Amino acid sequence: DSNLEELHLWGNNLSGNIPESISNVSKLRNIALMANSFSGHIPNSLGNLTFLEELRLWKNNLTIETNSNGEWSFFASLLNCKYLKVLDLSVNPLKGVLPTSISNLSETLQVFSCGDCRIEGTIPTEIGRLNNAMILELTNNELIGSIPTTIGGLTNLQYLGLSGNKLKGSIPHDLCGLKGLFELSLDDNELDGPLPPCLGELTSMRKLHLSFNKLHSSIPFSLWSLKDILEVDLSSNYFNGSLPLEIGKLSVLQHLNLSMNSLSNDIPSTIGNLRDLQVLALSSNRFQGLIPTSFGDLVSLESLDLSDNNLSGVIPRSLEGLRHLNNFNVSLNRLEGEIPSGGPFANFTSQSFMKNYALCGPPRLQVSPCKRNTHRNSKKTLLHVLRYVLPIVVSIIIVVTLIVVCTPLKKKRKSTSSTTIEDSFPLKEWKRISYDQLSKATDGFSGGNILGSGSFGTVYKGILFDETEVAIKVFNLQIEGAFRSFDVECEVMSKIIHRNLVKVITCCSTTDFKALVLELMPNGNLEKWLYSNNHFLDILQRINIMIDVASALEYLHSGYSTPLIHCDLKPSNVLLDKDMIAHVGDFGIAKLLGEGDSMKQTMTLATIGYMAP
Repeated sequence: DSNLEELHLWGNNLSGNIPESISNVSKLRNIALMANSFSGHIPNSLGNLTFLEELRLWKNNLTIETNSNGEWSFFASLLNCKYLKVLDLSVNPLKGVLPTSISNLSETLQVFSCGDCRIEGTIPTEIGRLNNAMILELTNNELIGSIPTTIGGLTNLQYLGLSGNKLKGSIPHDLCGLKGLFELSLDDNELDGPLPPCLGELTSMRKLHLSFNKLHSSIPFSLWSLKDILEVDLSSNYFNGSLPLEIGKLSVLQHLNLSMNSLSNDIPSTIGNLRDLQVLALSSNRFQGLIPTSFGDLVSLESLDLSDNNLSGVIPRSLEGLRHLNNFNVSLNRLEGEIPSGGPFANFTSQSFMKNYALCGPPRLQVSPCKRNTHRNSKKTLLHVLRYVLPIVVSIIIVVTLIVVCTPLKKKRKSTSSTTIEDSFPLKEWKRISYDQLSKATDGFSGGNILGSGSFGTVYKGILFDETEVAIKVFNLQIEGAFRSFDVECEVMSKIIHRNLVKVITCCSTTDFKALVLELMPNGNLEKWLYSNNHFLDILQRINIMIDVASALEYLHSGYSTPLIHCDLKPSNVLLDKDMIAHVGDFGIAKLLGEGDSMKQTMTLATIGYMAP
């Protein structure tokens, strides 16, 4: 049909040669024969189609005939096609060299695509004459030499694809003239040198792919001003330096791959601002410090690769909320602590956590089982986290030290604290409780109710007649010093009351039986929490316990009218209530200091092997 204007036969598995007679359909404007199995030379007679606007022959087995000079004769035939806008010959074994006659193609040409065509040689500088070109694709060929600077003159260019070749040299600064560029793909070449800072001026850029080259130096700061960019892939280069906080301004970024470089220092927490980020790859660098907890705000994240760095600390539990996360890798780091188990972590395998410092978790992850708060692990965890609370800790220590050292212990003073509850009442005013009542409360002082043992007796858990749960400290009067210890505790506890001191409810005292009924501390003593494998204190709990004990000591030393020295302060004498509030107890060898007493009198009273404060 001589009036036929469009011929669409794509995707039909057609084979054989493209017939020369196709040129007889003189009014053809659009030829689409892609995704077939056509072979042989592309007919030069196609150049006779003077109205031709689009020629799409990609994904066939076509070749191009060359003239005596080795140039593609087919290109010369296209000189007659003055309206040609699209020439797509990709994925064909064209071979050969791009001819300089490429400059003679139609001035209206907008798309020139010859990717995967086995083209050799250099890119002719004449390619810079395709003034109206919007798409220039020469990916996955065997091109050598440098990128022609003349490409920088193609001011209408939106896509430049030169990836998968053997191009060398630096990235021309001339490319910064492509103000309308949407995508720059130069990955998988042999390009070297620094990245031109002026690329940060290409505000239309949405995709920047420069991976697998030999680019070096630091990443230009200007690059992080491309606030509308969607994809940045600079992986497998030699970039160094650190990432600035300004990276968090790439608010619509979806794909960031900086893996296999030499980037160092901390990972910026501002990356957590990138709510649209789907892929974050920072593996095989020299990043150190903690994994930012702000990563838990990356609500769109699907893949996170932080492997092969020097990251330390724990895996933030905030990552458990990333419901789209399906690929996660933190192997080859110095991470420790328990691997989170919630959210996407239920689906990750051991490959995600291999070769770390001291991660622990379930057997399926092939890591050590978690030993809650062993001395070694708790100490290391504390060291990592103290970087954030060290100023608070130092302040507390300084204040307590000044109080203890500077307070004149010889001088009786009146309490001036408005926050301390102080009550003073003699032993005779305590409401006594009988031996029979205590025996009934403890099921006959059953061994199953023993909470612990000390130097002068045993502590039982008991339930009084009014259902009150208490701790009953029964003194072993056969031990020398037990009588005195009971008397001292009665004397001391009858004079002082403070929220961080163990409260005495009542007592039982006969000739051959003496016991104190104390407020029950459900969470036991601090020693259990510090050195047991089955208990764990986080950093906030540790700090709060330090504050509680310091508050109790401040009251004992200077908050009461008669200074009192505990003489046996240690973790086993610090008890924790149901809210994990610390209470100092066991005043069996405490010392009340009067006018004639000296600090030296208390220095040898502490438990053997332990020097009390």
